[in-house]
Amino acid sequence: MDSITETPAGSHHASEADDGVTPPIRVAIVDDQHLVRSGFAMLINSQPDLRVVSEAANGEAAVRALASTRADVVMMDVRMPGMDGIEATRRILADRTPPGGEGAEGAAAGPRIVVLTTFDLDEYALAAIHAGASGFLLKDAPPEELLEAIRTVHRGDAVIAPSTTRRLLDHVAPLLRRPSPEQHAHAEAVARLTVREREVFGLIAQGLSNPEIAAKLFLSEATVKTHVGHILAKLGARDRVQAVVMAYETGIVRP
Repeated sequence: MDSITETPAGSHHASEADDGVTPPIRVAIVDDQHLVRSGFAMLINSQPDLRVVSEAANGEAAVRALASTRADVVMMDVRMPGMDGIEATRRILADRTPPGGEGAEGAAAGPRIVVLTTFDLDEYALAAIHAGASGFLLKDAPPEELLEAIRTVHRGDAVIAPSTTRRLLDHVAPLLRRPSPEQHAHAEAVARLTVREREVFGLIAQGLSNPEIAAKLFLSEATVKTHVGHILAKLGARDRVQAVVMAYETGIVRP
């Protein structure tokens, strides 16, 4: 039996937002193990800036729950009975990303999804990347890394959310560089970037944040943010992690 728990937004949270206080990051947890979900929920709800709004035991339940409950970040197990985390990620994001990607940072129509995985699942990791995952987390990661992953993915400024994401991308890089129609289309999109956009794209691919790019290129952060928005739109990338994947595919980044 699917286990789904949805927590409606409380009135006190609405009043906090009205008072100008930043509302908590809304998190959904998808895992077929009840103890894992409970452990994650207790940890996440212990933080004042985070709140679990939905729990689901498999992909089908997650798709249903997130159709009616808004979440900012989804912690998605990759292997579950029935619909796995890859297909669930694809379905959750399919109808929520406008053509051409975000168009601007932080404007993604759907939630950002962090996939819970292990390093022995290369093909799953690659499928998650292509499905739209914004980061990866090892299932045995320490609690502080899980919490920071949620915050970083939600913030959207840094390229790599959990520290494992860069290592995992390096690990699957040979798979990403296999010739394919998708890779060819991405290479054409990269070729359409202006000289300055290409420069910013290279720094994004290296993992630099907006402030770091601004300092390196002697630009304002607002200018960098504008360039990043244009780059994501031209590449059809829903967020910076997707842009980094394209950098791996097209050889701009090599492990």
